[in-house]
Amino acid sequence: MKTNILPAIKLTVICILFFSGIYTLAVWGIAYFAPNHGEGEVVTLNSKVVGYELIGQKFTQDKYFWARPSAVDYNANGSGGSNKGPSNPDYLKQVQLAIDTFLLRNPAVKRQDVPVEMVTASGSGLDPDISPEAALVQIPRVARARAISEENLKRLVTMHTEKPLLGLFGPPKVNVLKLNISLNNLK
Repeated sequence: MKTNILPAIKLTVICILFFSGIYTLAVWGIAYFAPNHGEGEVVTLNSKVVGYELIGQKFTQDKYFWARPSAVDYNANGSGGSNKGPSNPDYLKQVQLAIDTFLLRNPAVKRQDVPVEMVTASGSGLDPDISPEAALVQIPRVARARAISEENLKRLVTMHTEKPLLGLFGPPKVNVLKLNISLNNLK
């Protein structure tokens, strides 16, 4: 028994020292030398923090591009999805309500052209990005609300479209917060 307990105690002490000390300091050191010292990518406007690049925000006014719906109301403390499947009647009602709301506020869009991401939440509930198609479908509403030409808005969406990593990994995407900040600066 002594031959088993002593190595187990030694291993436990080594693991405690490594994972609560050395590993923690290594991760902290890597984060410290990362951009913004591991505090996340802060988005500022006029020297004021308006949000974080990797956390979605709720935009509901017609003059802004909308982000994906959030199952956690964009609360980063409670990140998560709704965990409701596509056969759940409550979920189907929620999606139908989101479709109806989207169509009401975007009358130029046909039901079959509503992007699925505009009526369903992401897995984290905090997705800051939408597809370029989801941004483009909102242009008539935003153009009407701001009295800006649709062509100017298309150029703005194209300018804010991020290509896949190395041209291979992931789909193209548009950060909604950055797009809306640029939209506010558009004359």
